Amino acid sequence: MRSYREILTIPGAWKFSAAGLLARAGGAMMGIGTVLMVSALYGSYGLAGALAAANGVSWAVGTAVLSNLVDRYGQRRVMLPAILVSAVSLGLVVVFALWALPAWTLFPPAVVSGLSGGSPGALVRARWNHVITNPAQLHTAYALESTLDELTFVVGPVAATALSTQVHPAAALVAPILLGLLGAQLFYSQRSTEPPSVPHDPGVERPPFWRRLILLVPGVGPVIAVNLLIGCVFGSIDVSVVAAATGWNMRSASGAVLAVFSLASGVAGFVYGSRGWSSPLSRRFLVGIVLLFVFASPLPFISSIVALALIGVLVGATVAPTLINGNTLVGRLVPYGRLTEGLSWMGTGIGIGASIGSSVSGAVIDDAGYRGGLVVVVVFAALAALVALASTRTLHRAAERHDEMLLAAEAG
Repeated sequence: MRSYREILTIPGAWKFSAAGLLARAGGAMMGIGTVLMVSALYGSYGLAGALAAANGVSWAVGTAVLSNLVDRYGQRRVMLPAILVSAVSLGLVVVFALWALPAWTLFPPAVVSGLSGGSPGALVRARWNHVITNPAQLHTAYALESTLDELTFVVGPVAATALSTQVHPAAALVAPILLGLLGAQLFYSQRSTEPPSVPHDPGVERPPFWRRLILLVPGVGPVIAVNLLIGCVFGSIDVSVVAAATGWNMRSASGAVLAVFSLASGVAGFVYGSRGWSSPLSRRFLVGIVLLFVFASPLPFISSIVALALIGVLVGATVAPTLINGNTLVGRLVPYGRLTEGLSWMGTGIGIGASIGSSVSGAVIDDAGYRGGLVVVVVFAALAALVALASTRTLHRAAERHDEMLLAAEAG
């Protein structure tokens, strides 16, 4: 606990961390909120998954663009107008659904909302990187943020399910609008901890776009690819848990089961971040992914909500430590002036993956039932493990090169 107390006493730290938590709290309600609203009002998990996918993919693409602009022009200047556009667009999705307009009309505002949503989690981590110089403290800060991420996914699905089943199917998408607006105002009003922008020097010729892709930085691509597949697991779990709980006549318990997944992840991340580790970071990253696959493998064979929750504890316990390791790897590998962009790509991978996962599992569930959706979860977990295994040497070499460059810079 002392390591967490130390970082939270840094001037302004607890304030921007708390505001960032509120700013991204609604994001944990988006996936299941969309599934609950659309499946209830339109009667199709396939449509629900496709709409969640459209929003998620557009969010991922928009985040990549917005994060680059944030690094160049600053967080407040870019993101305050963007979040207003996102909130209005998500409001239109809700209104169109309540009016029972044709399904296709939901997609344009869902796409615009995703494009302009941004990644508050990456912006918070960029602030930590700005106010901290000690690598051990940065590890703890990233662990704290991963734990808070999981906290939103503990409370979010339960709150979304309660709002959708007890108030109105659309209520779970109204809450993210209000939370996002309030959190953004509190977060972006804190100017003292905002990282300085890094504008482009007009006297320096910029390389072609394809050579500036952050994914081409050695080691970054494999980490983002694994994150994308973890996102596929997340998206598949969201839809599959709702479908399984509904098939067992326990639909209202779906949010609680998803909360169990996230609670286990949050606890594991908190414990993981509270201690130092001497083993290579790339090895710990690999172990987390392999354990995710191993623990997810029994999912298609379970037949009760209790068993689903128990498996969720094991699966969830692997998630936050793996995401902490992934963020730390990317933070080491990308240039400082592109840190927000690099960290945002972590969220982009999760977002695109969640969209793919929800879309694929939704279509499979419509044809083969909830067990088909749970099989999809295991397949994506297996692919993540394979990519991690194949890229271990690449990640290890890239991390070693980075450490050697730092030592050389300090010596010079």
